Amino acid sequence: MPPKPAMVGVRLPTCLRPLFRPSPYRVQIPTLLSGRANSTDASDGSTSPDPFPVFRDVPSLRTLRKTMYKDSKVVGFVPTMGALHEGHLSLVRAALKENTDVFVSIFINPTQFAAHEDLDSYPQTWKHDLEMLRQVEEEHNASAGPSNRSRIAGIFAPTVKVMYPTLPPSSDISGDGSFVTITPLGRVLEGASRPIFFRGVATVCTKLFNVVQPDKVYFGQKDVQQSVLIRRMVKDFLIPTEVRVIPTSREPDGLAMSSRNVYLGERRREDVVVLSKALFAARDLYNSGVISTKKIRDAAFAVFHEAASSKRGDGKLGGHCRLEIDYIAVSDPDTMTMIRDNQKIDPSRGAVLSAAMLVLPLDHPKTLEELEQKQVRLIDNVILEPREESS
Repeated sequence: MPPKPAMVGVRLPTCLRPLFRPSPYRVQIPTLLSGRANSTDASDGSTSPDPFPVFRDVPSLRTLRKTMYKDSKVVGFVPTMGALHEGHLSLVRAALKENTDVFVSIFINPTQFAAHEDLDSYPQTWKHDLEMLRQVEEEHNASAGPSNRSRIAGIFAPTVKVMYPTLPPSSDISGDGSFVTITPLGRVLEGASRPIFFRGVATVCTKLFNVVQPDKVYFGQKDVQQSVLIRRMVKDFLIPTEVRVIPTSREPDGLAMSSRNVYLGERRREDVVVLSKALFAARDLYNSGVISTKKIRDAAFAVFHEAASSKRGDGKLGGHCRLEIDYIAVSDPDTMTMIRDNQKIDPSRGAVLSAAMLVLPLDHPKTLEELEQKQVRLIDNVILEPREESS
């Protein structure tokens, strides 16, 4: 089992500070965790081999949620699209520590995928996902002690019709439907590259929060712009939940964990670690005292170009495959507004250094699997933490 990501203990941007507060909740659940011989698919009452109750519709989950209100349960929620990895599990662990009951959703949301993106091929690993969740719950309760035990109360796995009951979900920027948009935050960086993405994310999260009505929701720092956007949405729409942001989980070589990493294959996987190396190098420069945005971005670009010159002779980024940088940006931690090259970072606020990279198919595929590999888009970021400037 990979080691848990380290928690940073310095002053942070406002958008990430709640992440580091210890949980105030230490509650007793004497009877709920005695085991689940069989679970129930709550939409039809049938017996299921799944280790948790699975809710396919809204009324069944809300019925349980009402009893939790009456019993003063503290409810956490981890929204996912499935294909769970250690990054997702770190969110679930945090939720189990801070709540009596945790819901996890598994729903591949069509409205955040453009027509040319990977909706149809997005990985689905239902049995594996539930087994991983079962193990995380078991490990948590084994180490928590009888007075601090908690449970995964259920999996919300609705159909598209349940989540979009009136009109088929649209992936067109001008498509019909009921959508939530957060501007200008949803139009910059990832929003500029994927124009419908944040509209889809904000819409589905609003729906999920309405269904689960959680006390706390959990997101990962890897999707930092998404986390900032969700916090803005919760504030603007007066949604009574706290947004918690958990540090990025990484592979031993530094690559940020992502469900899309399975698309890479062995040889492309070797090349993409340059993304995290570039961000780490730029962060190191900032930590040395440099606050020039241009110098920090240049430090990241330099790592890409050094890797390219050592592996390729055509002047292009990559080794086995070509890599294309979408953006490397330094942004305000609360608004994601880009700090331009002719500006300096305010060290009292810090910043977010983020990047997106396209991983193209292999130059010389050797197997049918490699021949069928498609373009993969990876994102990552690091926090340039606030600090006191010496006088």
